[in-house]
Amino acid sequence: MGQNVGVAFLLLIEDDDAIRTGLEFALGRQGHRVVSAATGEDGLERLREQRPDLVVLDVMLPGIDGFEVCRRIRRNDSLPIILLTARSDDIDVVVGLESGADDYVVKPIQPRVLDARIRTVLRRSIPASDMVTLGNVVIDRSAMVVTKNGRELQLTPTELRLLLELSNRRGQALSRQQLLQLVWEHDYLGDSRLVDACVQRLRAKVEDVPSRPTLIRTVRGVGYRLDPPA
Repeated sequence: MGQNVGVAFLLLIEDDDAIRTGLEFALGRQGHRVVSAATGEDGLERLREQRPDLVVLDVMLPGIDGFEVCRRIRRNDSLPIILLTARSDDIDVVVGLESGADDYVVKPIQPRVLDARIRTVLRRSIPASDMVTLGNVVIDRSAMVVTKNGRELQLTPTELRLLLELSNRRGQALSRQQLLQLVWEHDYLGDSRLVDACVQRLRAKVEDVPSRPTLIRTVRGVGYRLDPPA
């Protein structure tokens, strides 16, 4: 999409007719092209027909819920996903993030807030201009590709941006608040679970033994640090 995010092609999966219609209209007025589905099954079918730039996904859906839709998308695709949840409590949010979502918005939804989150997620694919080698992990910033032992890793835009921000500050401990601002452009400390869930998913892809990370270290009481291999 590039740095100046313009028209994005969005897939909206929302079962409430009034919310779905309202968001289609509002996001359309913000310059996005929107297709919608009322169930998880229909949303996955739409996704097979045409790949959008981003999925806006309600958690509570008839049939398969939003968590399962998110998991199924993540099996084959690093497509950005923003969850819509009626609750801000840990259960919905953490399960959604662990399912692979990049961000979440709590209902009732303010279309301008959702539009801002969409544009923030899509800006995460902004390219840089050099290459970083971290042991058997190589980040090609110009191609926006990360490989491990020569094989390309399937990272979501958020996972990639998190890795880039950590690698830009190798050896430096970054607080969750700093990472929220750098990666998600949030300033609410309560959203630190976004950071923890994304670190967990990223470790599962870049670390040899995710339960004993040697690259992305936890700094107790602070946040995380990327330690280049010796």
